[in-house]
Amino acid sequence: MARVISDECLSCGTCEAECPVGAISQGDGKYVVDADTCIDCGACESACPAGAISEA
Repeated sequence: MARVISDECLSCGTCEAECPVGAISQGDGKYVVDADTCIDCGACESACPAGAISEA
């Protein structure tokens, strides 16, 4: 199951840089995860300084 990014996102971009498959991109006001590309590795979740990423 893909990770999701909540409204707590700071738009810092840390998660995007950590994603090994490029599933994260800048959305409207926060970063978003492409569920079809996400491999659910958790790299983004552990890198997020705001704790805004969790399992869907």
